[in-house]
Amino acid sequence: MSGVYLDNNATTPLRPEAIAAVNAAMAEPGNPSSVHAAGRKALARMETARAQVAALVGCIPGSVTFLSGGAEANALAIDSAIAAGFGRIVIGATEHPTVVESAKASGLPVRVWPVDGQGVADLAWLAETLADGPRTLVCLMLANNETGVIQPVAEAAALVRAADGWLHVDAVQAAGKVAIDFNALGADTLALSAHKIGGPQGVGALVAGPRSTLSRRLHGGGQERGRRAGTENGPGIAGFGAAAVAAVRDLPLITAQAASRDALAARAEAAGAIVLGKSAPRLAQTLCLALPGHPAELQVMGLDLAGVMISAGSACSSGKVKASPVVEAMGLGDVAGFTVRFSGGWATTPEDWVRAGDAWLALAERHAARQKERA
Repeated sequence: MSGVYLDNNATTPLRPEAIAAVNAAMAEPGNPSSVHAAGRKALARMETARAQVAALVGCIPGSVTFLSGGAEANALAIDSAIAAGFGRIVIGATEHPTVVESAKASGLPVRVWPVDGQGVADLAWLAETLADGPRTLVCLMLANNETGVIQPVAEAAALVRAADGWLHVDAVQAAGKVAIDFNALGADTLALSAHKIGGPQGVGALVAGPRSTLSRRLHGGGQERGRRAGTENGPGIAGFGAAAVAAVRDLPLITAQAASRDALAARAEAAGAIVLGKSAPRLAQTLCLALPGHPAELQVMGLDLAGVMISAGSACSSGKVKASPVVEAMGLGDVAGFTVRFSGGWATTPEDWVRAGDAWLALAERHAARQKERA
């Protein structure tokens, strides 16, 4: 790929290991539900991948259900909690749209859990809310896709369990960027997506703990231990497993990007930018900047013309650029339309961050000059 790609939170380039695993699986016939030799081989590949994905988040392989991606994983978790009799839903104010919209579509009462100015969920609010009302499904993402802010999931889990609730964690952005121990987090369900860690698009997983019971949304077959009907995406699952192994191996390379991220942040702040979530724990490879007065879409287009690919807000809005609800939830609505995100991945180099910073600084300087002319 030519240019600098710093939009890994939207999707990561396929890892060589994932490409090799996908190609190998595609070269072999066999439905994993068939009992003949080819079917057994396909099943063995899939179960190897299941164990590899389980190792990514520290759970047992039997807890992993393969799905089409993070959106389906979030929807299945919410639907399963509703089927289990939970009477209301609490969602973090900065949750991914797939959680927000699935909760709204459920027909249950939905309460929005506020965050502070750094984007961190208010635990005192949660404790007060859980003390009154029906059994509650609580949704809290592990790391925000726009700001990189890491939430206090383990602390929230203790409150949810004490109230006999169900905690669903969207870990799509966190996987492969921070070490994850499913049991230590205390989550009941946890969503993953292959293409965020260098695997193929169109495959993900839902991890379910012993306190949760999944209620299938697709009927007709006994695949995935009866949790999801339909022939599994064997090549995609194989690529997911290979990417999971590589993600665990490369975690130190991701965490090392904090230095490059912070260097760009310092340059941007000197030019008048605001770093969102600066004082909160964040993913090492995510930087969210606001340049007041300079619309996000113009920043994205300007950098694209300079050969630098970034994004504004979530990439799950059909290519639209609009004011970020995440930033608005942080009480920063006045800059919500001016925020952009830089996000590194497994193939990102320190030079990529420097080149992106140079391009962004040039853009900011042109913006400042225009502002001065208008003054």
